[in-house]
Amino acid sequence: MQAAGLFEQEIKPLEVARRLRVSRKSAYRWHHLWRDGGVQALASRGPSGSRCRLSPRCLEKLAAYLDEGPAAHGWVEDQVWTAARVATLIGRKFHVSYSVSGATRLMHRPGFSAQVPARRAAERDEKAVTAWKEATWAEVKEPGRPAGATSVSRTKQGSPGSRPEDAPGAGAGGPRS
Repeated sequence: MQAAGLFEQEIKPLEVARRLRVSRKSAYRWHHLWRDGGVQALASRGPSGSRCRLSPRCLEKLAAYLDEGPAAHGWVEDQVWTAARVATLIGRKFHVSYSVSGATRLMHRPGFSAQVPARRAAERDEKAVTAWKEATWAEVKEPGRPAGATSVSRTKQGSPGSRPEDAPGAGAGGPRS
């Protein structure tokens, strides 16, 4: 609407773009719309995109279903609402098809977010993994660098004064010229 006021004052689209801090393309598009249809042509048409296929009452029901948790709807292996599960739930309960990305956007309305489950092999034995970590990993793991023997910097060596006496360069004097 500010652009329409400026166009009425016969200000060029380039100057409108500069004043309103928008792209030149937007200013020229607005000018074209204003010239052909006046101020009404620049009025907002509301949010773009497709409309929600669930009624406000259905959205309330969906929020209640999500509050119940995944186990209440057949997903007992973990308590995680993934976008794919929500899309399936919407299809089952409301007979409306939503894509995974659409289900994600729909989840955000009542304040939920999609969660990603940890991918673990079904055959994984947690007790065996823990036992292996305690018994074998300590023996297999390579020891790290000794503390204080090297500089933190990858490009600059430690100062000669901080080196052990038998280390290379320990006897070097001051800075190089």
